[in-house]
Amino acid sequence: MNGILALTRFIDGVSERIGRFVYWLLLIAVLISTVNAITRKAFNIGSNAFLEAQWYLFAAVFMLGAGYVFLHDQHVRIDIVSSRLKRKTQVLIDVIGIALFLIPLCLVVAYMALPSVMLAYNTNEVSANPGGLTRWPLYVLVPIGFVLLAVQALSELIKRVAFLMGRAPDPHAKPEKTDEEMLLEELQRELAAEEAKKGAAK
Repeated sequence: MNGILALTRFIDGVSERIGRFVYWLLLIAVLISTVNAITRKAFNIGSNAFLEAQWYLFAAVFMLGAGYVFLHDQHVRIDIVSSRLKRKTQVLIDVIGIALFLIPLCLVVAYMALPSVMLAYNTNEVSANPGGLTRWPLYVLVPIGFVLLAVQALSELIKRVAFLMGRAPDPHAKPEKTDEEMLLEELQRELAAEEAKKGAAK
């Protein structure tokens, strides 16, 4: 089990690095969008390549960042029912969902996307818009993104099973207090200390 958990730490590390790389893609997308808007408004100069680069980068952020989002448990959840259940029951539901639905879905989508990727690459498919970009790099994001999500899902599955077996801590235990609550308490303590010093000085 220790060896398998070490594998999850490696996978988590890879997902973390990819997620931090995606941050930069988002920044580049914002910069391109800004430059494109300025040149269009100020100089009446436009570029389809710039416009397409924006949504290429958005697609890259969405596809490559999915595993990172799953690692940090920030994906969308419907907690109307599960939030009322015991933590181990919640984790068991996660295990079933990951094993029976998420991982198979990711692998099927990645596999089914390969013919489109190969066709776009072999024909060197280019956007129909004048000055548009080559399309195959956009297509290849689909299998890569779903494989990355599947690998991270495998890591999450292992961690949850280890937790249910009592061999590892809860991978996504909620802290008793949020960061905001802890910061507020710290500020209140500092304010109280300052008021005490002022009172002592008087």
